[in-house]
Amino acid sequence: MSAAPTLDTKAVRIIRTEDDHLAHNYEPLPVVVATGEGAWVTDVEGKRYLDLLSAYSALNFGHRHPALIAAATEQLGRLTLTSRAFHNDRLGAFATALAALCDKDLVLPMNTGAEAVETGIKVARAWAYRVKGVGVDAATVVVANGNFHGRTTTIVGFSDDATARDGFGPFTPGFVSVPYGDAAAIEAAITPETAAVLIEPIQGEAGVIIPPEGYLREVREICTRHNVLFIADEIQSGLGRVGTTFACDREDVVPDIYLLGKALGGGIVPVSAVAADREVLGVIRPGEHGSTFGGNPLAAAVGLRVVEMLEAGEFQQRATALGAHLKTRLDELVTHGVTEVRVAGLWAGVDIDPQIGTGREVAERLLSRGVLVKDTHGQTIRIAPPLVIRATELDWAIEQLKVVLEG
Repeated sequence: MSAAPTLDTKAVRIIRTEDDHLAHNYEPLPVVVATGEGAWVTDVEGKRYLDLLSAYSALNFGHRHPALIAAATEQLGRLTLTSRAFHNDRLGAFATALAALCDKDLVLPMNTGAEAVETGIKVARAWAYRVKGVGVDAATVVVANGNFHGRTTTIVGFSDDATARDGFGPFTPGFVSVPYGDAAAIEAAITPETAAVLIEPIQGEAGVIIPPEGYLREVREICTRHNVLFIADEIQSGLGRVGTTFACDREDVVPDIYLLGKALGGGIVPVSAVAADREVLGVIRPGEHGSTFGGNPLAAAVGLRVVEMLEAGEFQQRATALGAHLKTRLDELVTHGVTEVRVAGLWAGVDIDPQIGTGREVAERLLSRGVLVKDTHGQTIRIAPPLVIRATELDWAIEQLKVVLEG
């Protein structure tokens, strides 16, 4: 149950209703958001908060970005859903633009990030059987410890997070896990039956874990050498978050398959996609994979506008400049209640000294001061504000964190 305030406010009544009638698969902070604009949200009592979570990077462009709202509104007045039984007049333009952004031939649209991951796995297995020549039902995928790719039963089966995994078996076979950041371990795990290596270029849910310099280049070289697909889960790290269009761009690496989601829907609708060249994604035949809502006209209209906004490079530049500013400010807190800081673009993992409190406790204290963050893995808080945030707003948020740390 949420740790709601004791006063009988509108927020408390809403939280109690959720507790009574909503499955308890989340433990949200005790705030009830009613409106949002840019980097700010307002709760049902009228209090404003600076959003430093961005819905886990789904709101890279902020709440209700005017260009995205305009694209969605225009499309809402025309057509929202056809299913893929028919063509629609928005999907082709979206697929063309996204494929170009990824420098790939083809795009397969889905809805959620987990669906993109599941799709990527199916594509890799089909490629292994139909192109590489792996024996029937023998294909394996190498993954990394500490990964977070979603919560379907297949995906949690290769997670080492007990909360996500325990109690949900039996699990899908065919996955081999190795330490994250260790390219040699990946190469040692590859066999003639290996279809793909699936990794996050930066592990988000694990606490913004950044691999050693050169890791992605080594993974790319290993996959090429062994005729194995390199699948990059860029669902959180991609689309401008780290100061480049994709996190793989930080090492000038191009994977065989991009998995995209979250920010692709502009914070309006769930949109995800798999992008790859024709010799990879072309192995999927009609009827073998699909989604009623995947590639719907509304999603395509919003997704197209997202791609157009990224093409200009403004958001990537903002993430780079503001991320450098954020790192400078966070580094000032190391040994003053913070034990370690990891920053990539406008994305940070901040490890809290246990003597100060847990990550959850720090998040709750920041909430009381008008700043929204989320904890992960006990002692870490993640900072991932909308890319439209101002430096002065970041400064104010860091000042609130400083006050919280000082007690």
